[in-house]
Amino acid sequence: MAHEDMLTSQLRLVFYVGEDAMTGKPIYKTKAFNVHTDATPESLFTVSQALASLQQRPLFNVERVDKSEIRQS
Repeated sequence: MAHEDMLTSQLRLVFYVGEDAMTGKPIYKTKAFNVHTDATPESLFTVSQALASLQQRPLFNVERVDKSEIRQS
């Protein structure tokens, strides 16, 4: 049977920067923060809103990136 161990977790805030002058495609900038692996989605969202209010650029998306190790038990 396989077992998963969560190693790290990151909160990523994606901000809208503008549009590329040549292609018209949107440009985004990401800021990442290490967070506890047991942080709840509600707490991460609350923190993301507080951090976004300190930024000049509009918040486009909030992401959580988890890194896990899977091995046989």
